[in-house]
This record gives sequence, C-alpha cells and structure tokens, in this order.
Amino acid sequence: MTEKLYQLDSGQIEFTARVVDRRTIAGQPAVALDRTCFYPTSGGQPHDTGFLNQVPVVDVVLDETDGEIWHILAKDLDADLVEGKVDWGRRLDHMQQHTGQHILSEAFVRELQAQTVSFHISEEFSTIDVDRSPLTSAQVRAVEDVANQIVFENRPVITRFVSREELARIPLRKPPTVEGPIRVVEVQGYDWSACGGTHCRATGEIGLIRIVGIERRGNESRISFLCGRRALDDYRRKDEVLTQLAGYLTTGYTALPDVVRKLDADLRACQHELQKAGESLAALEAEAMLAKAEEIGAFRVIIRSFHDRDFLAVKQLASRLLQRAGVVVLLGWKGPEKGQLLLGRSADVDIDMVALLRTVCKTVGGGGGGRADLAQGGGMLSERVDEALALARAAIAGHPIRSP
Repeated sequence: MTEKLYQLDSGQIEFTARVVDRRTIAGQPAVALDRTCFYPTSGGQPHDTGFLNQVPVVDVVLDETDGEIWHILAKDLDADLVEGKVDWGRRLDHMQQHTGQHILSEAFVRELQAQTVSFHISEEFSTIDVDRSPLTSAQVRAVEDVANQIVFENRPVITRFVSREELARIPLRKPPTVEGPIRVVEVQGYDWSACGGTHCRATGEIGLIRIVGIERRGNESRISFLCGRRALDDYRRKDEVLTQLAGYLTTGYTALPDVVRKLDADLRACQHELQKAGESLAALEAEAMLAKAEEIGAFRVIIRSFHDRDFLAVKQLASRLLQRAGVVVLLGWKGPEKGQLLLGRSADVDIDMVALLRTVCKTVGGGGGGRADLAQGGGMLSERVDEALALARAAIAGHPIRSP
C-alpha cells in the first residue's frame, strides 16, 4: 500500500519515491509509488495534479480493493526512481475548501441542528447538502457569521491517527465508515471529523468562507460556498460588475437597487404605452387592409408578405383580421433564408386551410399543419413566399394550381 505523505503533512508538495507497479488506465500510462504526496480523488475532494520527473500527472485514483494509489500520466515514465512535485496552487485551494467545509458543517450543526450528508468540491465552487429544508437567508447568514468567526480566530487545525479506544472519547461530528486506525482532523476546540483529506494548518489560512447559493432539494438543502482565493475572486468579479453599473447609471453602488427598481417601473410603463400604441396601429392597419381586400366570390381575400416584422406580429395581425366575417388571409413572412406562410379564414368561410397549405407546399417546398381554419407552414426559400401566396390565391379562385 502506498505511504500517504499528504496525510502527515498537507503542506509537503515535493518528494522522492520508487515506482512499484505500472499499468494502463483508460488508455493512459499510470504508475503506483511506494510513497506519494499526490492526493487521489475521494471523499468529495478532487485529485492533485503536478509532475513526476517532469511528466505531467493528470489524474490520481485510489484502488478501493487494495488501497493502491495510481498516478495517471500524460505520457510514459521510464524511470524507476522519481521526483514528484504537486501543483501548490491547486493543493492550497482544495485545503481551503475542505477545511472550510469542516467549519461550515459544524456551524450548521450548532446553529440549526442540520447535519451534512454530502460534500463536493468542483472547479468553480464547493457544496454541502444538509438535512434541513427550507432555510432562510437569515439562518444561512447566521451560520456564515459563526463559521467566519472561527476563521478569524486562527485556530490550529490538528491531524492525527487515533485508536478505536481513543476514538470513543472524541466528539466526532459523524461516526467513521472505515476500519483500522482513524485519522481525525480537529479544528481546535470546535470540530472533530474523521477525514483523509488535505487541510490547512490553521483556520486563518482559509481566508474567508462565503455562502453564495441555497437550493432546496426535497427535505435537504444544497449550500454552495467559496473559500480563500475563490471567495476573493468572486468578490472582485461582483465588485467590478457593481462598479460598472454604478458608473453607467451615474450613481453610487448602494443606490443601485432603488435606481434599478425605478428603471424597471419606467420600462413597464413604456411597454404598456407601446403596447397600446401598437394595438391602435394594428387596428388601423387591419382596417386599411380590409378596405383594399380583393373580393373573390363571397370572400374578401387579403394577400400580403412581410419582411420588416417578426412572424409573431404577422400572426397577431391575422388574428385581428379574422375577427371579421367572410375574410380569408394569405400571409407570408420572408426570413433571412427561409420563409413561412399563414393561411386563415373566418368562421363562416368553408375552406380547409390545412389542405390548401399542403397543396401549396408540394410546389414551393416546406411543410406545416394546423386546423381547418388556420394553418401555418415553413421551410420554403424566402424568395418563393410570393409564389406560394399566388398559388394559394389561384386555388381559392378555383383555378388549377401550377407553378408560374
């Protein structure tokens, strides 16, 4: 079994070791060492990266059957004796997130009697799931305050292996799930957890614990949080956004909520007025189109193609026109490449618009469907929309349909 140097000193990132086995994992070369500082993915904490003799270590996995740690490499490693170096930036980040999680989980227990049921560190943020839901913002803020107080006190973080007898005297937050000697991580006088992960030497190294999300998941809540450098980067991003917005709106960032609320109210009022004006304009446009409609038999037929409005506006216009009796609308929309058709009739007109659409599409391409009183289709080239409307008019007039 590999000697796990990271469990003795999480700050150690350089070491020498001997290759004891080799294999291929997922198509990539991998080696097992007699000792390593590389942490394998386990317990919600991702693996370390770094180098063995300048060969990149891209993944580290733990074989649960025999406890062997496998270092997956970017290319073959020929040497039997290696010098290893762990990426310190990634290691420190994971130490900050993991130690921060221990403190945050204990704070949830003490403040809300909520136990942590799972933990995960991703590339962007960390999460814990707690067995309580829903949680209010005030409750979570109180937990965050307590957790950061422990950080500010810079309490020592102590890791040690204990026997089963000694373990019975330690107030663990949750019982261990492994056999043999247990590694306990203690945030001095505050939290005791059985854990094999890498951790800070003192809580001050965490820097800051910031809760950034609460998601209800049935009877549980998922808490997203950031520690250390991640929290600093998050603050900088948000500060930059606030500063830009405040500058754009020529106000202080503390006044932004009031300014945005006023802008939203003004926008809603303008949208309401615009909608009223649009409805009035649409009514006038509909009347003008009805006045110029072509009479074919007992029907007034309106034929028009559009390119200067969206298709939704075309449908709204058709709906307004079809409120009148004895009306048939043959409308087209010319998009950048493809066109669409909207064929409709008033309730008192006996024409099957779906059958008409299908007949037209056999010639110009595309397809569609709908109801007998309103059919919609598309897929033909935009330059064939006017041809399609002419074919539809010819069919209504009782003429044979053929391509011009």
